[in-house]
Amino acid sequence: MKKLVVFASGSGSNFEALAEACQKGELEATIELLIVDKEEAYAIERAKKYGIRSIVLLPKTFESKEAYEQAILAELEMIEPNFLILAGYMRLIGDTLLSAYPNQIVNIHPSLLPSFPGKDAIGQAVAHGVKVTGVTVHYVDAGMDTGPIIMQRAVNVVDGDVEATATAIHQVEHELYKEAIQQIMK
Repeated sequence: MKKLVVFASGSGSNFEALAEACQKGELEATIELLIVDKEEAYAIERAKKYGIRSIVLLPKTFESKEAYEQAILAELEMIEPNFLILAGYMRLIGDTLLSAYPNQIVNIHPSLLPSFPGKDAIGQAVAHGVKVTGVTVHYVDAGMDTGPIIMQRAVNVVDGDVEATATAIHQVEHELYKEAIQQIMK
């Protein structure tokens, strides 16, 4: 069984989809820890539901990004995870984590990268009038959504409707993330 640590900043729906997949045996892995960077992140409640330990590490309480990531590394050393999984984690990963976990940090993004990287990818896609957007699972590198692509799936834009398109994307995300993680664990 592979060991995963998941990072989240918000509601944690992708985290919960992965926790459920692990519990059902759809992913041959265990989620050992959830790391969140916001005290109000609903992902913490989702972790409780699955009996997964969570910790809150607030970046603003550290003197630097490196110090923040060193605190994360201290937690990870106890677990020795195979992969770090970003699930709605809204921070760029720095050199400290990237060098400690090369090609072991994975992210999911709501567009067909390299199109519409960064925040509000769905809004960007709708504003540009594209008919098809999608979901990308990729390895994390030093850039914003620039790492090597693992898997992608197209999603039709729903008549310029950001909310309806977001709903369709979230459904695809939950399935695609499981598939991509299972693939890289082989």
